[in-house]
Amino acid sequence: MHNHPHHHHDGDEETASKRIGWAFFLNVMFTIIEFIGGWLTNSTAIMADAVHDLGDSLSIGTAWLLNKLSRKDANQTFSYGYKRFSLLGALINGLVLTVGSVWILFEAIPRLSAPEMPQVEGMLLLAIFGVLVNGFAAFKLSKGKSLNERVLNWHLLEDVLGWVAVLIVSIVLLFVNWPILDPLLSIGFTIFILFNVVRNLKETLLLFLQATPDDAQLVEIRQRFTGHDSVSEVHHLHVWSLDGEQHVLTVHIVLVEGIELKNIKSLKTDFSNVLSNYGFAHTTIEFEFADERCRDEVI
Repeated sequence: MHNHPHHHHDGDEETASKRIGWAFFLNVMFTIIEFIGGWLTNSTAIMADAVHDLGDSLSIGTAWLLNKLSRKDANQTFSYGYKRFSLLGALINGLVLTVGSVWILFEAIPRLSAPEMPQVEGMLLLAIFGVLVNGFAAFKLSKGKSLNERVLNWHLLEDVLGWVAVLIVSIVLLFVNWPILDPLLSIGFTIFILFNVVRNLKETLLLFLQATPDDAQLVEIRQRFTGHDSVSEVHHLHVWSLDGEQHVLTVHIVLVEGIELKNIKSLKTDFSNVLSNYGFAHTTIEFEFADERCRDEVI
């Protein structure tokens, strides 16, 4: 018994690709401006953020390509299609952002002992521009629901918060000589973002390793199968995710002894109705008779 829903949400996926494309081009454009601005303002904090933004641009570009690839149809090599490439993109981006955040901490902490005063007016103008550009890109991606877009959104939110910190510091530095505020705020925001990114990265890694997307849902499905009068046992019940959004289910169901063919047809209809509530991208159910030995080892 197989189920292959044919609504592929092409419109949603195309829109997701456009959102990531917008974020990529905005990030690349601003990274170039940021390098120039960091050099003109003599701000090591802005230069460090420019390097981080360069890493973000590479990650977002990778995610964009993988998102496009994930929309290709299934073939003999990838029989489930290319959806999993989108999950790979989310995993790569989470890793890059984690490494980048740790690097920022290593750069910012030493500045606590020897902070430098930047060119404050230029720093203020760059900060306003940075908040607007990265804020717009983050807003575009916030409409997305895919795991890939959520991870990328953290890239951009980190940049927005980073520029808010620069904006606050630059305003304060217009009035007082406290350059240590820059590394202090950078460290605070980076730790906050790192915490959230690691949490998303854990979720992505678990799905990439084919962990069950929802443990409670799996228990509920098992109960609905075993609660049927024509079922004596359920085993090999597996649920995994293709891309964090579209899930796959397979199960072996042992039927009660002496069940008739007409009852099996009715049972297939009942289970189709049960599974339709969960929106699986693909389901496979194998029926086994009471006196039949399962050809797979029961795990």
